[in-house]
Amino acid sequence: MFLHIDIDSFFASAERAVNPKLNGIPICVGSRSNLEIFNKKRTHIRLMNDNSGAFVTPVFYSDKKKTFENYFVDMIDGRRKIRGIVTTASYEARAKGVKTAMPIAQALQLCPEMIVIPSNYPLYHKLSNQIHAFMRAHIPKVEQFSIDEFFCDVSGWRSDDEVYAFAQELQAKILAHFKIPVSVGISKAKWIAKLATESAKPYGVFEVKDIDVYIEDIPIKAFPGIGKGFQKRLESHYIKTLGDIKRHKALFESWKKPGIQLYGRVTGTDGEQINEKGERKSIGISRTFDAIADPEEIKRRIMIMARHIIYMVMAIEVNPTSYYLKINYEYGVKVKKTLTVDRIFSEKVFKEMLLLMYDEIVLPHKRAIKLSMNVSNFSGANLKTLSLLDFEYDDKEESLYKNIHRLRERFGLDIIKTGNEL
Repeated sequence: MFLHIDIDSFFASAERAVNPKLNGIPICVGSRSNLEIFNKKRTHIRLMNDNSGAFVTPVFYSDKKKTFENYFVDMIDGRRKIRGIVTTASYEARAKGVKTAMPIAQALQLCPEMIVIPSNYPLYHKLSNQIHAFMRAHIPKVEQFSIDEFFCDVSGWRSDDEVYAFAQELQAKILAHFKIPVSVGISKAKWIAKLATESAKPYGVFEVKDIDVYIEDIPIKAFPGIGKGFQKRLESHYIKTLGDIKRHKALFESWKKPGIQLYGRVTGTDGEQINEKGERKSIGISRTFDAIADPEEIKRRIMIMARHIIYMVMAIEVNPTSYYLKINYEYGVKVKKTLTVDRIFSEKVFKEMLLLMYDEIVLPHKRAIKLSMNVSNFSGANLKTLSLLDFEYDDKEESLYKNIHRLRERFGLDIIKTGNEL
């Protein structure tokens, strides 16, 4: 028996938890790309990486105080321009049409009285970590799935008849202890419990007792993991609801592992269990900025972002073997490159490979507006054999970069930079 616990409008709820004056009025938490990392002077940026969830993104932040004016407003040619997007909106703001990922300028047109609060990720990570610890003290098996979502397994610990009342009790305790509202979905299947949480929101508990009846008329887009591309594929087979998926078992089996996995999750027959460790599968970073035409400046920014990836890799002690780089240019033009490198990860190797990837995909006469990169396929996880040809050299390099990492841990992420970052 699984519970899925989802914090309602988490970032907005977190702000209300520390400032009760925000209760009952339309608010949103907004964010924009932190471009401070590209400054040539020292920035004293820190890493927030306390939570263990597979989809809990580490966050780089500085102690610089954020206000609406200094965070969201830019003066361009003497004109005041509001930047940034809505990260989380309260239900009062949602009632006025404000949605996640909407530009803040547009959101304020829909709801002029809305209070816009700059994101405070250290607060959100701290609260998430505390709520996770609280649940571990009350439930034997807990998986942190994302910064605001948790799976719990109460099988053999609470009887089926007790689970609904237990969920209500846990919900009330979290609200009393943290002033944070949560919604709870309950099912004998893990992913159906997650789906049920949407039926529980806001601040409710919803138990699915008959999975077949529950999924019958739910649109396919509502199920976690079915993106727009897969929706089109399903709709080409006249599959529009989760009930339709159940009636097409042979089709999904013909799609091998991804199809079989999705069919099992939708029908509640997958048998998936709690993953208490919640190991991270990849590490990534992206930044959006005003259009840049200078290839050398784009390279410099890639090197700076690489240093931040390197710091995270060293912090969690993994060895990624897949590198990914993507450049978004103006007018929807995108280029990307993936490279497999079976070597011991180091700052030198990673930056060298990124420069090679950049040279292959760069479009010299276009202006870049976004850079994204990530690393994945950690060698410890899939037992890949590292290159013996480079092993001795890379082993020595690894020792050097471990010492550099210790300096960055002690004195700050940008205490040591490579020349191509300047």
